[in-house]
Amino acid sequence: MATRTFLSLAQRLTPSVPGCPQPVIEQYVRDAAIEVCERTLAWRYQQPTIRLTPGVYEYPYTNPSQAEVHAFLTVSVNGESIEPATLEDVHRHYPDWPSTDPAKRADPRYVFQLDADNFALAPIPDASVNYDLAMIVALKPIRTATGMDKTVFDDLENVIMHGALPHLLVLPNKNWSDRELAAYHSKQYLSKTVERRARANLGAGRASMSVQMRPFA
Repeated sequence: MATRTFLSLAQRLTPSVPGCPQPVIEQYVRDAAIEVCERTLAWRYQQPTIRLTPGVYEYPYTNPSQAEVHAFLTVSVNGESIEPATLEDVHRHYPDWPSTDPAKRADPRYVFQLDADNFALAPIPDASVNYDLAMIVALKPIRTATGMDKTVFDDLENVIMHGALPHLLVLPNKNWSDRELAAYHSKQYLSKTVERRARANLGAGRASMSVQMRPFA
């Protein structure tokens, strides 16, 4: 996938913050891009299918360069959906997870994030069949990234711009400081973030949102 640099937004930002050094612009654009991706879940990525190994519960993500997973969107094993969970949820169902007892292995029912690079499954996969895991995740740039997926950046450009400007405009003792303009961009940022999250939820088909009850057990 093509990558677009955070500095490519400097041309639009410079008229509002004249004289601001480019490394400072890059820093705040990156911070805004991370926050926008976290709030909107708009950067969506289908991980390559993973063949699970019997007895192995921890697996690494396979992400694009300079990106990390922020949230699960869909996860399935052999075409059947499994539930995203927390470590606490897993231990409520399986108090001795991860047990080394082969008798306690089974088809995975829950997935949860161990850290930004790895996820885990419960129960631990058994050897009864071949398990293929597929997932779609929401990504965000890492803190040292210099850019992100161009298609996503292009789509979120206005939101990221309004997210970066309030921070740039309130930097103390700068000739471009302008708290009134910062407040304007903050309002635009909040409005556009909500709109982009709604658009990500509804999709291009303009489908209606619905709520479905989940059983407690």
